[in-house]
Amino acid sequence: MSPSHTEPCADMPSPNTGGCLATREILDRIADKWSLYIVAVLANGPRRFNELKRGIDGISQRMLTLTLRGLERDGLLTRTMYPTIPPRVDYELTDMGRTLLKPVMALVNWANDNQVAIAEAQTRFDDKPEPDQVSIHGVVYHRR
Repeated sequence: MSPSHTEPCADMPSPNTGGCLATREILDRIADKWSLYIVAVLANGPRRFNELKRGIDGISQRMLTLTLRGLERDGLLTRTMYPTIPPRVDYELTDMGRTLLKPVMALVNWANDNQVAIAEAQTRFDDKPEPDQVSIHGVVYHRR
């Protein structure tokens, strides 16, 4: 599928076959809880481990380490170690990693543009009674 392709295929293959499985694994990496934050922080250039940790609120040292390793394994960032005392390690997006910035920022901008509408939709949904509930004069009754 190309980025401009928005219609689903008529004969959609099983998600567990060859190319689909590989695509799903790549999307799982990119769409995990922390990868997009790391990519966004590295958009401004190389960062040291502790700079990344301070820049990503809530990430543990272990999760940062695991996520950085996964992104490095996938070829999205490089890890450069300098033989100093203490050792200095820098992380930087690769050329392929930088190509991820455009779709990531498009998604971030979409979320920013639609956050009010989504919050309103959530409120409308949450305020609707459940199908098995009846509201009479402000009192909610559950059907049995």
